[in-house]
Amino acid sequence: MLEFGRVETKSNHGAIAFGLLLAVILWGANNVGVKVLVQFWPPITTGCTRFLAAGLLMLALFRWTKWFGRRTPLTAEMKRLLWVRSGLSLAVYIVVFNWALKLTELSHVALYLGAAPVWALLWEGPPEKNWKSLQRYGAAALAFCGVLILFLPMLRHRASNLLGEILGLACSVLWTNFGRQCRSLGRELSGMEISAHTFWRAALLLAPFSVVELVNKTISWRTDLALAQLFCIIGGSVVAFALWNNGLRHWKTSQVYLFNNLIPLSNMAWANVCLGEPVTTRFWISMLFIASGVLLGQANWQRIFGVRWLPFD
Repeated sequence: MLEFGRVETKSNHGAIAFGLLLAVILWGANNVGVKVLVQFWPPITTGCTRFLAAGLLMLALFRWTKWFGRRTPLTAEMKRLLWVRSGLSLAVYIVVFNWALKLTELSHVALYLGAAPVWALLWEGPPEKNWKSLQRYGAAALAFCGVLILFLPMLRHRASNLLGEILGLACSVLWTNFGRQCRSLGRELSGMEISAHTFWRAALLLAPFSVVELVNKTISWRTDLALAQLFCIIGGSVVAFALWNNGLRHWKTSQVYLFNNLIPLSNMAWANVCLGEPVTTRFWISMLFIASGVLLGQANWQRIFGVRWLPFD
């Protein structure tokens, strides 16, 4: 991994790109692990134990290594914001995400998450009479068409996993909200610091609900499940977030988020190989619409076509 303080050169572009690609692959494998875990473990407890262990491990690495740079002292106000913004939003997100994975296919949930950049664009403001607003809402329309392609067959046949699809779509909006909360904290803390402090706070917020779950259902202590959770803690949380935030330190956010569009593909590939989830024509059509929406919303069309071609004002 690149050192965070290192000056970017042409020779390390490949290393950054490889790190981001590896993070995408790790997240795909992580979500397969979570999908397996929530079939045997209570969903909230699964998320709670993962984030508690990952957060404490990150804090230990900050204290005893220089891998992530120096740790910023937290003010009382920053501690409060970590609880009510990033901690709370992550706690809500992981509950909905884990339940979505329990109730429906992983590839569908990943596809909904792929639309998150579009919801982020919509969050920026109401419609206006200019090209940027048209670009934003056109992107949302394409992404919504992709969502409908996944939803309609289930509405027609009243499928039992409709609730899972609804929760998967909610995940996409909640993930966008979590990103916005982290961005607001990023003025004072690095991405890794936000992750470390947020993970264990989210876990503590979930702890009471986890206790309620465990009263009704105990955890099945199997070696394969324990190893899956260990991978989610180290590979899917610590390593993947380290690689992703390393990329954000060296490249522009828009450049890094191009790799975000590979996450549905990574999840689909892992789900197909490990879980036997079928790759349907409907999935590919839906992905085409959602990816087109993300491309329309994120691309700098002014730079591509020039001011003469489009009414930007």
